[in-house]
Amino acid sequence: MSSSPSSRRKPARIRLPLWALIVVALAFAGVLVWASVWLFQTTQTMASAWEITDPEFQQSNSPVAIQEPSISFAEEPALPSEEEPNPISVLTSDVIKPWPGHERINILLLGIDQRCEETGPTHTDSMIVLTVDPVGKSASLLSLPRDLWIDIPQVGVDRINQAFYFGELYELPGGGPAMAIDGVENLLGVPIHYFVTVNFDAFVEVVNLIGGIEIDVPEAIDDQTYPDRCYGYDPFLLDAGVQRLDGNTALKYARTRATFGGDVDRAGRQQAVILAVRDQITQLDMVPQLIAQAPQLWQTLQDNVRTNMSLEEGMQFALLIQEIPRDDINSAIIDFNYVYNETTPDGRQVLVPIRDNIRVLRNELFAPPEVPAPQIENLPALMAEENARIAIYNGTAVFGLAAATEEYLNQFDLTLVEIGNADSSEYRSTQVIDYGSHPNTTRYITQLMQVPPLNVSNGSNPEGDFDVLIIIGNDWRVPTP
Repeated sequence: MSSSPSSRRKPARIRLPLWALIVVALAFAGVLVWASVWLFQTTQTMASAWEITDPEFQQSNSPVAIQEPSISFAEEPALPSEEEPNPISVLTSDVIKPWPGHERINILLLGIDQRCEETGPTHTDSMIVLTVDPVGKSASLLSLPRDLWIDIPQVGVDRINQAFYFGELYELPGGGPAMAIDGVENLLGVPIHYFVTVNFDAFVEVVNLIGGIEIDVPEAIDDQTYPDRCYGYDPFLLDAGVQRLDGNTALKYARTRATFGGDVDRAGRQQAVILAVRDQITQLDMVPQLIAQAPQLWQTLQDNVRTNMSLEEGMQFALLIQEIPRDDINSAIIDFNYVYNETTPDGRQVLVPIRDNIRVLRNELFAPPEVPAPQIENLPALMAEENARIAIYNGTAVFGLAAATEEYLNQFDLTLVEIGNADSSEYRSTQVIDYGSHPNTTRYITQLMQVPPLNVSNGSNPEGDFDVLIIIGNDWRVPTP
């Protein structure tokens, strides 16, 4: 399954800070339910059946329109009488059960790009993994750059922000969120238990509802090409120093790339905004304001949020987050200590992961993996255990290059079963395609032939009786003895 660069929609540029919406949104998503005077004894049944799942995100250049909630009831609930207490006034943490589990919780937070009146598949340009230890009461945020070059299951190697797009485009099981989860799990080697996708209307509304946020801006920002919602420009200026930001300004601060560090700086700003929202809503004097504006917040969630977390789980998780001290919330970014720049054969600029460095970072933030990763010194033996059959196809106009390459690789005990010509003689760089699961074999080949990791991909239904295919490109020269 593939999609040519020309057929894909222009990469989106909206980046959304998301984790704060769990703290705000899911914590108060049940308020309207209680406000409709369902007795608490029936709330458990309703909550287990409700999820904010697959709404149609609303598009507008104006403030978020209030629409009828998508929740339906079996019968019309009675309005509260004067003698009956208002359920909102008695809604406290005392009536909500604590988070029941003791295992680490990993949530993928996805910011999606929608602009103008566009419909259909879109990309995710903001991707943050939130990991929480419910026993040790600690949490971490890990930001993933949009141009990270990863292996997307059922698709192949591509930018990480394409995973959601392909899942929606091809209507794969679980859609975009499931495909994005698969890609992140492959990259980090940790399970993702929940996802939350949010468009920027929800973020703007929530920040405005809590009265804005306070941010210490480290450097002045002058972004004359800041993108508006319809592929135009909306210049953005912000002075350095402590600033009070409303929803729209906070969104611009999190989205802009007009500083020296580009995407890396932007990821840091997104996390700063997330933590600022968290700090604001955990102040005791914010609780009455949030409860008073719960109907607007509820409506915003219905229109702009998708998640596989139930209402009950969301309430429990929000209380868990509130119990974590600010000093025990860590943040990290996959920056240039963990990636390097590369250009793909079709001219795209991407970030190739330095997997050993990412593994160290992963182990600092998450629970260590159950199975240790193979060490480089054992690679030949691990390759031999996979017993992969390897074919070599010549993708150049150099006569006999496949045979010469076969002779070179034979000395390293690879199982070479076929040589031939590729479908084209104009391959600019050498490609390695794995028709199965032979990670040690492909890694060994990339070392022997100096193939960039971004040129390794997965495939299905090989044309011949082999497991791994090497397509020689014009960058390959057989080493002289």
